Amino acid sequence: MRFVLSSSELLRGLVSVSRVLANKPALAILDNFLFDLKDNSLTVTASDGETTLRTSLPVEQVLEEGAAAVPARLLIDSLKEFPDQPLTFITDKASSLNIIWSSGASKIPFFPAEDYPVFPVIAEDANSLEIPANILLNGINDTIYATAEEELRPVMNGIFFDIDTTGTSIVASDAHKLVCYTVFAVKGADKCSFILHKKPASVLKNILAKSEGDISVKFDKRNAMFAFDNTVLVCRLVDGNYPAYRTVIPKNNQNKMIIGRVEFLNAVRRVAVCSNQATSHIILKISAGEIMISAEDTSFAISAYEKLSCQYDGVDIEIGFKAPFLAEILSNLPFENVCVCLADRCRAALIVSADEKDPSEELCALLMPIMLNS
Repeated sequence: MRFVLSSSELLRGLVSVSRVLANKPALAILDNFLFDLKDNSLTVTASDGETTLRTSLPVEQVLEEGAAAVPARLLIDSLKEFPDQPLTFITDKASSLNIIWSSGASKIPFFPAEDYPVFPVIAEDANSLEIPANILLNGINDTIYATAEEELRPVMNGIFFDIDTTGTSIVASDAHKLVCYTVFAVKGADKCSFILHKKPASVLKNILAKSEGDISVKFDKRNAMFAFDNTVLVCRLVDGNYPAYRTVIPKNNQNKMIIGRVEFLNAVRRVAVCSNQATSHIILKISAGEIMISAEDTSFAISAYEKLSCQYDGVDIEIGFKAPFLAEILSNLPFENVCVCLADRCRAALIVSADEKDPSEELCALLMPIMLNS
C-alpha cells in the first residue's frame, strides 16, 4: 500500500470514524483502523464490535493499492502534530507503515487486514427508509437525553423508531420521563420499528451536523445501516419490545399553564439548590396567573421558593416533580414558551409548545410526578 494524502484531510476522516472506538475493545484488532486503498479512494473503517463506521476519502496519488489495519490512537496522535502538508504512506514487508514528510519520517506497525472483522451485512429483505439529515438530527437531539441506563430493561437504553405509513415517531424514555418526536413527512411503506442504542445514536448526532440531503436507513432484525455522503454506519440493534408509549401520553389534561421556558427553567434551577439532596423534590403550586416553585430540606433547615407569572386555565393544583428531570426536559425543548398540561397531582404532566406549531411535526415531553404528603 502506497499513497499520498493531506495530513489535515486524513486527520478529519480519522477523527470522524474514531467516535465508535471502545476504550477496552473485546478484540485487540479493534484498536486499529482498517485502511483499504482502491480505485483512488481510501476507505477507513473503525468498530467496537457492535457499531461499525466507515468513511471514504479521495486520494489523488495512489502509487500502490492495498489494505492494512493501523493503530488508531497512535496514528491520530501523530497526525495532530502536523501542519497541513502532503504525507506519503508506505507499507513494507516488515509490517511497518512508513510516514514520510518533507523534513522527516516515522514508522508505526500495521497488522494484516484479514484479521479485521468483516463489515456487517444487512439482509436483502431489510426495511428501508429515507430521512432528511436535519430531521434525523432533530429527532436524536430531542430524545437521546431521555434514554435510560438499565441492565434489566435494555430496550430503555435506546431510541425507538416507530415507522408507519402516516409518519414516523422517534421516542425515548427512562420510565420517569418520555419524549416523543413525530414527523409526518417521513413515512414507511409498511408499519415497522427498531430500537437504536444510545451509543450509535450519539455518534450519528455528532457526524450528522455537517451533513445535508437524505439519510438512507436500512434495518433488519439484527442491524441497522445509515448511509450518507461518503459515510456508512452499521450498528447492532437493541433486541426486545418497546413499551406501548402511546398509551401513557395523556390526551385530555384539562389544566393548562403557559409560561416562558427559559424563565421557568432558571427558576427551577434556583429553587432546586435547596431541595433535599437525596430526593431532589420540588413542588409547583399553580393558580390563576401565578406559579410558586418551592423546595426544602428539613435535615439542613434550608428552603427556597420563587413566584412567577403565568397564564393558567384550570383548577388550583399542587404537584411535585424531581427537579433534575424537569430541568432536563426544559433545557432540551426547543420552544420559547411551553404549555404544561395537567390532570391532577397524581398523573403525568404533558409539556408541549405554546407557540405556533409546525403542522409537519410534533414534539412532546411527559414527566411523571412524585407523591406529595397530604
